[in-house]
Amino acid sequence: MRRALEQARRGLGRTTPNPIVGATIVTDEGVVVGDGAHERAGEPHAEIHALNEAGELARGATLYCTLEPCSHTGRTGPCTEAIIAAGIKRVVAAMEDPFPLVSGRGFARLREHGIDVVEGIGHDESARLNQPFLTAVREGRPFVIVKAAASIDGRIAAAPGVCTQLTSAAAHRRVQYLRAQVDAIGVGSETVLVDDPSLTVRDIYRERPLARVIFDRRRRTPASARVFKTMHQGPVVVVGSPGDDLKSVLRQLASEGIQSLLLEGGAQLHAAAWDEGLVDYVQLYVAPVALGANGVPLFGGRPWSPASLIDPRVEILGPDTLIEGYVHRPH
Repeated sequence: MRRALEQARRGLGRTTPNPIVGATIVTDEGVVVGDGAHERAGEPHAEIHALNEAGELARGATLYCTLEPCSHTGRTGPCTEAIIAAGIKRVVAAMEDPFPLVSGRGFARLREHGIDVVEGIGHDESARLNQPFLTAVREGRPFVIVKAAASIDGRIAAAPGVCTQLTSAAAHRRVQYLRAQVDAIGVGSETVLVDDPSLTVRDIYRERPLARVIFDRRRRTPASARVFKTMHQGPVVVVGSPGDDLKSVLRQLASEGIQSLLLEGGAQLHAAAWDEGLVDYVQLYVAPVALGANGVPLFGGRPWSPASLIDPRVEILGPDTLIEGYVHRPH
């Protein structure tokens, strides 16, 4: 299963609206005869790639896959029928696919044909890889990542309305990797007015257009904003009307195919997402400077500590420290 999970990672940032899936086929003698990954929506699924690579050696072998094989016809055919036809005798899957057209039907179809099915091996790892897909299916909204740069005293800007550069080039480069994987970047209108960001992916290859979302209930975003000059790299959408709650806006984004949303600022947008329980993951870059009491506090001053993160990860990036982790346990 570990090998199948490694295969799955090949699809990071490339498979929306589909899940990230990897597959490996192993004979009774323990020989790997096929590997596969789902790399793009509309292309063959991981199981099909692995079966094609294995050929006749798949007969009587075990298929390890990071998600339940599909049993319906969409843009591609059902994987269950290919598995049955190939003579696979055992399927070990990390987790059930909650998508309504699958949701246990794939496992049932395989068992109908005498294939031994084992579920749950590698579940947590697969769930982590597929948080955007799982959140979109189960909750009808994107997986929300809050990214913020803060001083050691928890401030994200020197004062309200002041553009404040806090982190190093090493931290900026790491942000580009995350931008390359998500479906969309979101910022509030205050961030556009103060920082005028372009919100593009720089120096990292990104295969798909990147959507940029401006949350602006007061319609303050100027037509001259730099982000509108980058629409050749992906759409720019201004969302929000007076009285709209953030969850409703996120549901609308999910209906447009956005499964992962990177909220880069500012404090008001971060606080609103936090208050509505919509933050799933936090990526915090801490710079070795103090901004003092006049600075703008992270999350609008809401009580929060990195110690509350689940499965936290800490990394030193030049002079800065990256602290990241889940707000809720992946499932």
